[in-house]
Amino acid sequence: MVENIEYNSERPKLIIPEYGRHIQKMVDFAISKETKEERNKVANSIISVMGNMNPHLRDVPDFQHKLWDQLFIISNFKLDVDSPFPIPSEEELLERPESLEYPQNFPKYRFYGNNIKRMIDVANSWEESDKKEALVITIANHMKKCFLNWNKDTVEDDVIFNHLFELSEGKLNLKGSDEKLLDTMTILKNKKSYGNKKVHKNHKNNKGRTWKKY
Repeated sequence: MVENIEYNSERPKLIIPEYGRHIQKMVDFAISKETKEERNKVANSIISVMGNMNPHLRDVPDFQHKLWDQLFIISNFKLDVDSPFPIPSEEELLERPESLEYPQNFPKYRFYGNNIKRMIDVANSWEESDKKEALVITIANHMKKCFLNWNKDTVEDDVIFNHLFELSEGKLNLKGSDEKLLDTMTILKNKKSYGNKKVHKNHKNNKGRTWKKY
């Protein structure tokens, strides 16, 4: 009996392990049928079993399409049956997707986020005025907050001014100015206060609940 024990490591590799080895064997059985009529009958039975494994989705049309695609994948595209949906090809499965471009114009400073770049573009489009100067200072302060959220616990204003100059392509220049941004300690204190408020709110919402042990 010990000699007849079969280990998974010695069995053929499952193409879609989530369905288990019995589904794989059923698909192999369908492939072995000589007539297409027999294969169609077995294939529809397999689809029903696969659908029963996800009963809340089995009657959704898109899910039925997915099941048939998975059936052909499990068969390694060897199953010749009539499908109610277009039959996928192995080439489509192995085709590499197109790479997605990162939506950040300046990946060097990703911690600032896209909204900062949009704000800078808006400021660049405005004519020189007190309103524009106020917007530029607001942007610089927000950049300092972002920098402190993701980097060190301190940063000189000159560093922010240099980054602003670079991100605006030299159009927003606060380098060498007498402008003072928000104090680092003030920003960090506000961040800690906000975090404490969230903890207090969650504690307040959970107050009075009873938790059961399972």
